[in-house]
Amino acid sequence: MPEKKNPSLKDPQLYESLRDDGASAQKAARISNAAAKEGRSAVGRRGGQSQAYEEWTVAELKDKAKEIGLRGYSRKRKDELIKSLRNS
Repeated sequence: MPEKKNPSLKDPQLYESLRDDGASAQKAARISNAAAKEGRSAVGRRGGQSQAYEEWTVAELKDKAKEIGLRGYSRKRKDELIKSLRNS
């Protein structure tokens, strides 16, 4: 049976590369589609406006987790919150 292809992925090669590096399916799709639309170099220049998560307070990390819809964040320690946020 032929492999099913996801028609919503605009750059499947980048998507697979990101997934192999450990990115979530949603994050990999978002990045690969943005790169296909705007060009990889444009997407790579984004960001860098916020402090590193290690500099955030636990309360700030929990607020961010709530904002993006993570579950089970209330009992996590700071390092676990950071890992969850980076993998979402």
